Amino acid sequence: MENKKKGSIMTLLDYAGNYKVLTFIGLVLSAISMLCSIVPYVCIWLVARDLIGAMPDYLYVQNLEMYGWVAFGFAIIGIIFYFIGLLCTHLSAFRTAENIRKIGMNHIMKAPLGYFDNNASGLIRGRLDSGANDTETLLAHNLADIVGTIVLFIGMVILMFVFDWRMGLACLLSAVISILMMFSMMGGKNAKIMAEYQAAQDKMTKAGTEYVRGIPVVKIFQQTVYSFKSFQQAIEEYSDKAEYYQGKVCRVPQSINLTFTEGAFIFLIPVVILLIPEALNGGQFHELVTNFIFYAVFSAIISTALAKIMFASSGIMLANTALSRIDMVMKAPILEKCINPQMPKDNSVAFKDVSFTYQGSNIPALSHVSFQVESGQTIALVGPSGGGKTTAASLIPRFWDVDEGIVEVGHVNVKNIDQHVLMNQVAFVFQNTQLFKTSILNNVKIANPQASDEDVIKALQAARCQDIIEKLPDGVHTQIGKEGTYLSGGEQQRIALARAILKNAPIVVLDEATAFADPENEVLIQKALSVLCQDKTVIMIAHRLSTVVNADKIIALKDGKIIEEGRHKELLNKEGLYHKMWNNYNQSVKWKITSGKEGI
Repeated sequence: MENKKKGSIMTLLDYAGNYKVLTFIGLVLSAISMLCSIVPYVCIWLVARDLIGAMPDYLYVQNLEMYGWVAFGFAIIGIIFYFIGLLCTHLSAFRTAENIRKIGMNHIMKAPLGYFDNNASGLIRGRLDSGANDTETLLAHNLADIVGTIVLFIGMVILMFVFDWRMGLACLLSAVISILMMFSMMGGKNAKIMAEYQAAQDKMTKAGTEYVRGIPVVKIFQQTVYSFKSFQQAIEEYSDKAEYYQGKVCRVPQSINLTFTEGAFIFLIPVVILLIPEALNGGQFHELVTNFIFYAVFSAIISTALAKIMFASSGIMLANTALSRIDMVMKAPILEKCINPQMPKDNSVAFKDVSFTYQGSNIPALSHVSFQVESGQTIALVGPSGGGKTTAASLIPRFWDVDEGIVEVGHVNVKNIDQHVLMNQVAFVFQNTQLFKTSILNNVKIANPQASDEDVIKALQAARCQDIIEKLPDGVHTQIGKEGTYLSGGEQQRIALARAILKNAPIVVLDEATAFADPENEVLIQKALSVLCQDKTVIMIAHRLSTVVNADKIIALKDGKIIEEGRHKELLNKEGLYHKMWNNYNQSVKWKITSGKEGI
């Protein structure tokens, strides 16, 4: 609301800080430049006046050379002012774009980590970059041209009434018609139609991008016709909107607009015809001809000025669009900072009547969940997909903050623990591992920048990564992604485990660490996990139930609620949800493909 009250341009300029003044200086210089550009037209009028007044004795005309130099001088001055003005607006625009990126990145660094699950890094970067780039173009070029052109138009209107108000009014009539036509196309109810037309264009662009990206999958499954359907619908929707807006809404007004702006000269003819008798009787025919020449020349720039003014509306729309993309990042939620931070007393974890609902959802991901994990214990969270296992694990390191209840680490509410201290307490191993395009050494060392190279190598050995290092051309100094150096999913997971081992946090959260590993890598990962989890408090999310049989406690979650909890044998004896999952798991393990004759 504050941005709308303040205006898009001023809101964007706030990002420029002290450089904002350069934008205003640039706008003033651009306005002066445009006023200077009017002077040559006045000089043309003066030349025409003196030549016509001296007919046929042109030798007595004395000021032609001076008028030429004045016109040339003001043209040069206008160029210089415009050049300096653009330097100012560019400096301000560059600083604005830079600050948008810096402020945006600083803001999202304070966002909960769960925010990045719903907003991919590429999407966030795209919003900031595209918004900053559009801002740069708008503030560096468009705004100066818009302000300069508006000042030029005002100067033209004033000048039109200086020499002959009747001819000036005739020239201005085309401008009035043009403005009315532009308003009829973009104002009132048509503004909504224009917005729908642009939205349909954006939808078609996104559908086209999605279709192109999905072509490999489409071809594999021979779904070309069906996959093209959504893209085709987007094209048809855009075509319908474009046909209606451009054909029915804009066709007549735009035709009238272009006709009268390009043909502004035509309004002068009847006016001059009506003024000729008066000029002949009053002995002012020479003055009439002079004024006619001036207005005939001057009317030529009316269409250019009106076109630039029309561009002002697209510039404002560009600012609104850029600001909306930037605001998507700037309005990312921020974790509350604790005023009086407390230190965890031990490595225990507790959920006390915890409820949590994701933004935009009406169904709680967790509902009144309570459980206790003592220091050094291993608990397993199991249950069907969507049951709330990953959500529960994510609340421990404050990827999100709970809606109700309390999550405790070391008998302290996680909201009352400094974020850096909390993150040092927890090592989180995800299903999907993210490695950076840097060396293996640096990829692991990011977990503990103060660690020595020897410590990193020990962590890699503990994570069973020797075979990976040995096959790489530069060992631990090999850069991921360089010259075809890529790792499999299981190998990447072992590197991630080396990170967690190097971090040596007292609490370990495992989110199905072996989910995408082949049998060979799974064995190695399990050995690495035994090192990682030794003497640690472990919260394990598992779909392969064979990995949880020795857990101190197994918690079965379904629809965000705890259905049952206990040790492996206890839950089997209850013959509830866990018993059913265990039977299904054992059947899946025995499942195999046989010949077509024998069946499956």
